[in-house]
Amino acid sequence: MYSDGHEVDGSWVLRVYVTDLQVERSLRVKGELHIGGVMLRLVEDLDIAMDWSDHALWWPARNHWLTRTRSTLDQYGVAADALLHFTPMHKTLRVQLPDMRCLDCRVDFSVKTFNAVINLCKELGIRHPEELSFCKPLEPNHLKYNLKDLPVKKKIEHQKNGHWNVSADTNTFIPASQSPRGSTGSLDQSSPFMCAPVTPNNRNHSTPISSPVSHTGTWKRNNNSSGFGSTGSFNANNSTMSLEALNGGLTESLAQSPTSISPDVRVKLIKPKSLIERARMNVSWLDSSLSIMEQGIREFDTLRLKFKFYSFYDLNPKTDAVRINMIYEQAKWQLLAEEIDCTEEEMLMFAALQVQVNLQASVPQPTYDSNGATSPVEDDIDAALTDLQVTLEGSNISNGPSDITQVPELCDELRFFKPKRFTLKAFKRYWFTCRDLQLRLYKSREEAGGSESPVYVINLRGCEVTPDVHLSQGRYGIRLEVPSAEGMTEMWIRCDNEQQYAKWMAACRLAAKGRSLADASYESEVNSIAAFLQLQRPAPAPAINPNALDIVPEDYVAPRFAKKFKGKLVQRILEAHANVKDLPLVEAKLNYIKAWQSLPEYGISLFIVRFTGKSKDELLGIANNRLMRMDLHTGDHLKTWRYNTMKAWNVNWEVKHMMVQFEEENIIFECQSADCKVVHEFIGGYIFLSMRSKEANQTLNEDLFHKLTGGWA
Repeated sequence: MYSDGHEVDGSWVLRVYVTDLQVERSLRVKGELHIGGVMLRLVEDLDIAMDWSDHALWWPARNHWLTRTRSTLDQYGVAADALLHFTPMHKTLRVQLPDMRCLDCRVDFSVKTFNAVINLCKELGIRHPEELSFCKPLEPNHLKYNLKDLPVKKKIEHQKNGHWNVSADTNTFIPASQSPRGSTGSLDQSSPFMCAPVTPNNRNHSTPISSPVSHTGTWKRNNNSSGFGSTGSFNANNSTMSLEALNGGLTESLAQSPTSISPDVRVKLIKPKSLIERARMNVSWLDSSLSIMEQGIREFDTLRLKFKFYSFYDLNPKTDAVRINMIYEQAKWQLLAEEIDCTEEEMLMFAALQVQVNLQASVPQPTYDSNGATSPVEDDIDAALTDLQVTLEGSNISNGPSDITQVPELCDELRFFKPKRFTLKAFKRYWFTCRDLQLRLYKSREEAGGSESPVYVINLRGCEVTPDVHLSQGRYGIRLEVPSAEGMTEMWIRCDNEQQYAKWMAACRLAAKGRSLADASYESEVNSIAAFLQLQRPAPAPAINPNALDIVPEDYVAPRFAKKFKGKLVQRILEAHANVKDLPLVEAKLNYIKAWQSLPEYGISLFIVRFTGKSKDELLGIANNRLMRMDLHTGDHLKTWRYNTMKAWNVNWEVKHMMVQFEEENIIFECQSADCKVVHEFIGGYIFLSMRSKEANQTLNEDLFHKLTGGWA
């Protein structure tokens, strides 16, 4: 025998720890033995009649699954000094849903996080799982530092070979005498985002049949599928309950959330106090191209399931009850935690819609047809025939007389401001005309009617249109970010009243999409904007007696508004509620989501970056169609680049610098608040989502997602 443990014939001893049995076995192997052969030899050596099909080899020292069963030990680099774990791939994970409830479920720890989310969403009944991902629970301390400045005990340290240096796997069986952290300390305090383990006291208590949620706010599933539920190992005491027996099934239970959360969960709610702290929250996202086990997550840990990408495709009330509810809940908690700003009137409107959702939860709801409209129940064949008829004949565009030879034009006197460096925000009045996707600004109405050239000509196609409205201040503004050779140029328009604002906002929104004033949807867009503003105007008197409802302020409005309103809060909410008192449940949620999407800060994921050649940190905002360079403290947009002018995006993994190539310029930056892989994945993810089509039978192209977001190709 050689000193390194090898025999003369080239064989050596491989140690394998079987986590289910808590025993170690030594196998004499050769380097050319494939992984499947190692597992077969091990099972034969154990000689125990049980189902080993869900087991695989895990290499703790390298933090890596050996899942390619045809690859050899030599190809993986496994040598005589290695200790492998033979452990189940499906393990119990506590998942916190967007509505803050927790669900204990069986998740495959060996597949990529993206695939694990897809499988989980399938069980939960959430369509388009590509919009969601896992993130780790945050602590207040994570908002105080950038990633590289986090205290050592909060960071994941890297080994020289680039692999995560995390603790070993936990065992599936955990004796009652042991800590719930597992015999190997997998939930050690040094792990980055401390997750809440299952405590022994709670695990042995059954949940009452009358309530799907325990006092800890956790649901448990008990079925024997390996994909979701619980196997006998975790459920040895039969302490969990079947969720299918409650409220007609899991989907119905998830389609409606509790009106309030437990005090324990509320205490852990993270509330950022600045743009910098909001940016630091994005450090928690998991890498979609690695398994959750490879990212330091162990059995019984907690992960949050959240919508990562603000690009919600094909929301259908008939098929998306759970998805709509979860989007609504995530929007609600963003507003309550002050992760996104809104005005006082908007906050009251959101609270009013939330009251209506809670009131409608116990009322029978109308049925929806295949297009999401309320109607008598219609079978699939009738629905398909109706769709075909609309396709062949076209929909009824307009019932009124119209002159198709005349090109529509919108004219009015508005105020305009184009920011320049070191200038005050002074608006100047111009005569505006909107026609053929262009805004033309003249000094006066007379000049517009004559042969004078306009002072400004603004091409609206492809521009970003953002509302700037504050009803109590009488401000009806529109912010335009117009494509130009330098990137995106910012311009501001101010209207005098609601009616004027609704017309011009609708015109700008449609023109940005390449649709003129002749488009059939213009009038409906105007009416929709006007109705949205009307929702923010409280009624003279509430439709419900304030004493009839128990409204807890922190459940309905952000803390800063609760302090401001004090004793008048319930009255103000119910006055706003009178505007939405007739909305059914799903419509109230969809109105809430639409209002959330109308906020200026909606859908922008922030990161603290430092651009090459700059000495100060700045904000990078990532939206579904553009990148924004922003001021670190005010959030003002300094420059905007659209994805449709982007040619490539790459990461230099040696120095963690990211370069994005646009038609007009290249930008290089280093991400300070998160790993640059997170930024890379946000950009690639939005590119992937923009490629989705309206084909009903579309399949999710997982390879394309990893190609666009992986950054390793």
